[in-house]
Amino acid sequence: MLWVLLLLLAWAAAGTACTRLCLASVRAAAADDTHTLHGRGLTLYEAAFLSGGPARVADLTLVSMARQRRLLLAHTGWATVVDPRGRDEMERSVPGAIGPDGQSRIAPVRTSAAAAESVRALADRLVAAGLAVPDGARTTVAGAVRQVRSAAAAVLVLAATALLMPSQAQYERALVAVWFALPLILTMSCLAIARIEVHPYTRWASPAGQRLLSALTRRAATDSDDRTYLTTVAVRGIRAVGEPNLRAAFGHRGPHL
Repeated sequence: MLWVLLLLLAWAAAGTACTRLCLASVRAAAADDTHTLHGRGLTLYEAAFLSGGPARVADLTLVSMARQRRLLLAHTGWATVVDPRGRDEMERSVPGAIGPDGQSRIAPVRTSAAAAESVRALADRLVAAGLAVPDGARTTVAGAVRQVRSAAAAVLVLAATALLMPSQAQYERALVAVWFALPLILTMSCLAIARIEVHPYTRWASPAGQRLLSALTRRAATDSDDRTYLTTVAVRGIRAVGEPNLRAAFGHRGPHL
């Protein structure tokens, strides 16, 4: 009757994993339901963060300043300050990232601008509004799903071990298979329900944030050309930049890299 011990282990693994997934899903759903979005819109910086995180905010800021001729982005991968006066905190962080010489490689400028205090404050506001995914929320749900998958695999291994034990009659093997099928059904059912019901979190935007991003994209067609252009950059990133030289500036890699 050693297979009974293996069955208990299978149930323990399946029950623990499925309970964790259920609790994580309930907490995530409760966090979404506590926020109302009536009349809420997104700024371009918010859209950039929800679409691509701090790096996307830095890219949007650089592109916006370059289009206004306050920053020169050369196709060789260098950034040069033309007008150090920024219109907001995001833009004011760029000259500081470039340095007192007024010229720097674009790659370190992007990294420094993405780590600016203004970007961190933006992230905190979006999380507080329920639009951005907190650091632990997405990983908690994803980790619970991985644990359920591991539990399902463990059930299969334990079932195979029990079935391969010697000195078992045919009817006993059938009974063992039926008992081990129960925790396996439990884990597979939890995975199926999670695939349908659990909110489809992205890396940055919560389900509420994704809805506002979709609304912003639909409204962009009715805005001015420049607004539409920057909205596309915020949502899609540098690949949406139409100017070849500007796109080359972000994609440039020096010979030393």
